[in-house]
Amino acid sequence: MDLTVRSSHLERLDRWLTANVQGISRNRIQKLIEGGYLTLNGQRCTHKQTLVQAGDRLSLTIPAAQPLELVPQAMVLDILYEDDHLIIINKPAGLVVHPAPGNLEGTLVHALLAHCGNCLPGIGGVQRPGIVHRLDKDTTGAIVVAKTDFAHGHLQAQIKARTAGREYLGVVYGVPPGESGTIDLPLGRHPLERKKNTVLPLTQGGRPALTHWCLEERLGPYSLLRYRLETGRTHQIRVHSSHIGYPLVGDRTYGSGRPIGVNLPGQALHAERLSLTHPLTGEPIVAVAPWPPHLTTLVRVLRCRLGTGSGATVPPESGC
Repeated sequence: MDLTVRSSHLERLDRWLTANVQGISRNRIQKLIEGGYLTLNGQRCTHKQTLVQAGDRLSLTIPAAQPLELVPQAMVLDILYEDDHLIIINKPAGLVVHPAPGNLEGTLVHALLAHCGNCLPGIGGVQRPGIVHRLDKDTTGAIVVAKTDFAHGHLQAQIKARTAGREYLGVVYGVPPGESGTIDLPLGRHPLERKKNTVLPLTQGGRPALTHWCLEERLGPYSLLRYRLETGRTHQIRVHSSHIGYPLVGDRTYGSGRPIGVNLPGQALHAERLSLTHPLTGEPIVAVAPWPPHLTTLVRVLRCRLGTGSGATVPPESGC
């Protein structure tokens, strides 16, 4: 790729390239420069802070993405939105997002490799889908995955800057005394049970975590709550909700484990709504994930126990 600088002022090499080469993140640009894939006026340049000016000639070589050492596995995906840059999936319960010890096959990454085929130009030089955020294995709902390096960085920046909106619905034990609230408690790895997270002071390694909640519906001794995340710590909603005394129904890790009479695959938590800005066009995207059958059944059963009518399959309009 040959380019000529036309800026009227001095500018850092990596910044100029990021602004003028579409579809590649600044981090990736920096790695290409450091790896020797760029020449400046015919000479190899490996310093990202080099200043360029009008008339400078650049030649950037972008190596082919290396295939990810995973075997694609075709699965039926509930796609809420898709284009050449990103895909939003309504994830079912039981599906792990990324390969890890104990879950080396049958993950969402495997499914996306099969679905996208050779249409993945690569994330960080590797031909793979870019996981922007994660959902726990048994948490259902909307999850966005990037197809390009640029989209991956842009979407991650939206999550970090809290400009991307994420709303969840969950059924919990108990009824909060108010209509809404905010849980501002740092979270970190449990000091004794390494597979769990817990509320942990910042001085002990906890990281800031902020969860807003509001009451959607009272269901007798249970509640349907809507959660809005400002941070994305591991198990954030599950830990926060349990800590204030309202654990999610079906949560075998942070809940009470009390039977409720409805067969659940895990915690009754659903990522219902995801809103973000398209990395390339700047247009808003709002994806709403339909309820999974087990959550619909759970809410219907609880409503019927109260004798509140037919047990509709959708929540009432939220005033939160």
